[in-house]
Amino acid sequence: MARIVLGIEYDGTAYSGWQVQSQAPSVQAELQRAMSRVADHAVQLTAAGRTDAGVHALMQVAHFDTEAARPELAWALGGSAECPADISVLWAREVPADFHARFDALSRTYVYRITNRRVRPALERARACWIRRPLDAEAMHAAAQLLLGVHDYSAFRAAQCQSPSPVRCVTGIVVRRDADEVEITVRANAFLYHMVRNVAGTLLAVGVGDQPQSWVADVLASRERTQAGVTAPPQGLYFAGVDYAATYGLPSGPPGLR
Repeated sequence: MARIVLGIEYDGTAYSGWQVQSQAPSVQAELQRAMSRVADHAVQLTAAGRTDAGVHALMQVAHFDTEAARPELAWALGGSAECPADISVLWAREVPADFHARFDALSRTYVYRITNRRVRPALERARACWIRRPLDAEAMHAAAQLLLGVHDYSAFRAAQCQSPSPVRCVTGIVVRRDADEVEITVRANAFLYHMVRNVAGTLLAVGVGDQPQSWVADVLASRERTQAGVTAPPQGLYFAGVDYAATYGLPSGPPGLR
């Protein structure tokens, strides 16, 4: 029995999210069907993290066990060929049997993309959040640094969150502008439900000038979700990568915070 880990890219527009659901299409269901065909037996995927409806992935990571012997490239190319056009397997690696895509993750990175211009986007309408008011990306970046460290992030936690603890460690957060595009990149050991979208909504309030930079520290200290900004739309959010111990030899997350 071999354990195979996959790096996966997907456009989440057409899906109810990563996790299999009985009454709605999911990325996990499509990918399990595809990899089962390549393996010639049913496989069950375990992901590094779940994404919600409409959320995308630049590099999701998931593992499965198989009795089939295939070259690593065959797993990637075969899986991509069997998937719908909005899901691709970027790479495949065989790992030790005790590897776990979720529990062995050292950190996870998300990117939140914003189109910032007066005219609504056509091409990016399902892949970025549109904000028509001018954003001060430098102010957003400065305010974001107040979120770094180990904290109780209850103010950025959705009511439906089932995590037993609201404490997380945010190790990097960067806000950058490139012409009409603003990106928020956040890395942490783990995330609460809707945490990145709630952080994005809070930073957007600073970016448009509705709140001062110092307000973000007050929100964090309050531990009250009602004190933070709105939950930013899902289409701007991307699961961007996962970091594991170097001994596994897996591709790491995006370079944005390195």
